[in-house]
Amino acid sequence: MPSLSPASVVVALRAAGCVFAEDEARLILSAARTPDELAAMVDRRVAGLPLEHVVGWAEFSGLRIDVEPGVFVPRRRTEFLVEQALAHAPDASVVVDLCCGSGALGAALAAALGRVELHAADIDAAAVRCARRNVAPYGGQVHAGDLFAALPDALRGRVDILAANVPYVPTGEVGLLPAEAREHEPLVALDGGTDGLDILREVATGAPDWLAPGGCLLVETSERQLPSAVEAFTNAGLQTRSAHSEESYANVVIGVRAVRPVRS
Repeated sequence: MPSLSPASVVVALRAAGCVFAEDEARLILSAARTPDELAAMVDRRVAGLPLEHVVGWAEFSGLRIDVEPGVFVPRRRTEFLVEQALAHAPDASVVVDLCCGSGALGAALAAALGRVELHAADIDAAAVRCARRNVAPYGGQVHAGDLFAALPDALRGRVDILAANVPYVPTGEVGLLPAEAREHEPLVALDGGTDGLDILREVATGAPDWLAPGGCLLVETSERQLPSAVEAFTNAGLQTRSAHSEESYANVVIGVRAVRPVRS
């Protein structure tokens, strides 16, 4: 078959409903190594596969993060969580990326902080495989398992930054998500239970055992869920505040393990 021209790629993507067809075409054309690969990539995108899965990577905090089909695609709004973590703990030495997906949060934090002890964990095998590639340049370790049960016990009481991009879509609203997410990303990375906060509450409850004194837990949530998320953090004994970005339309809850005063 004849090779696709740049113009024909744009036409195909626009016909499939891709709003930023020109930008997507440039990315696909730069990623394809042969005419056959280009045609296959265009076909996958036209069929509804997320662009990041088609080209094999997503941009996040200035990094190129490897992603593969079946792995949650890091959202650009979540860069706000990275910014908040760095603002609170600019000298962090131990970082954990829980519910890590591709490992984007851990990689971004390690890239900004320099030499850190980095751990990431996820229950999904494809995510663990993908995260290992993304955190390898920073000496990161990735663990398979359910939340804190996946982490080495030696991390208890030592974590300076615990970043957890937990699923927070209410079960009844998963079907309302865009098809790219609903059909191509793992349900375990999206469904947060009846009100969307089941995993958040579990993480908040367990976090104080793992945080170092002054260490922080950061979780993204929706504006509607923010009061309940703050309450969950407070109930777990964390000093809690929230941060909002109008530009990114992002909401982050930050909980800090109190530093116990020294008794005289």
